[in-house]
Amino acid sequence: MKPIILALTASFWTLPALAADVTRIAATGTVAEVMDRLEAAVAGAGATVFARVDHGAGAASAGMELGASQLLIFGNPALGTPAMQADPLAGLYLPLKVLAYEDGDGAVWLAYEPPAETFEDLAIPRDAEVLAKMDGALGKLTAAAAGG
Repeated sequence: MKPIILALTASFWTLPALAADVTRIAATGTVAEVMDRLEAAVAGAGATVFARVDHGAGAASAGMELGASQLLIFGNPALGTPAMQADPLAGLYLPLKVLAYEDGDGAVWLAYEPPAETFEDLAIPRDAEVLAKMDGALGKLTAAAAGG
């Protein structure tokens, strides 16, 4: 019995990181409507939309099924540059990304990784002002996109 418990304990600690560090916000409307609102909020905040990736359409083009899922990639050099000045490797994680998706029950969600989690392995302190600004921006943008 003891070897089984040890094996289970060891396997638990070696599991990949779960999505516990992802912020999720319930949204109203379809994924496309939510993403339209997010894109408008990003543009309204003066940031640049670099890409809108439609994962569902990509899956369909490969003859596969995937629920509605879109990713918005966006940024603002005034926010991102200080992070890259603190650690050039921040450029691996920028620009910011927000996912809108429909779950198996038909609920629509917005999801993103908080900046403090994204940059936790870099030389950027968790309490850095730039991370707080990014987190605040993501919170405001996703709240606007979530609808009422």
